Amino acid sequence: MRTLRINRELSPLLAGAAAAVSTAGALLALTGSNSAPRGPCTLLFLLLAPAAALAAALRGLDPFARALCALAGAVVVDMLVAQVMLAVHHWSVRGGVAAVAVLSLALLLLVHLRDRITGKSTQE
Repeated sequence: MRTLRINRELSPLLAGAAAAVSTAGALLALTGSNSAPRGPCTLLFLLLAPAAALAAALRGLDPFARALCALAGAVVVDMLVAQVMLAVHHWSVRGGVAAVAVLSLALLLLVHLRDRITGKSTQE
């Protein structure tokens, strides 16, 4: 049985491309563009932004468990944002993307502050 292995030199390139595409999706959603890649790129942002923040917080897990927990947590964050927006009768695509972005940035800030306080780096 052959296993698929991604070259170590290609991983940062793929991560950068995914970040660029998801950022473009967030910008397309926030500006209200009606272009064709808006939906898939915005969906990629809604999955990757909270997943990246959660993966940074879960640095003690092995890579597969970290990716799985981060992706599941990203879906939970998206669902909670949608549920709260529906509950208060203020549903909008722009508001949802903005709320997910703010929550993801807040989590990344908390992880950064935790690392500065404890003196640990995220590059372990």
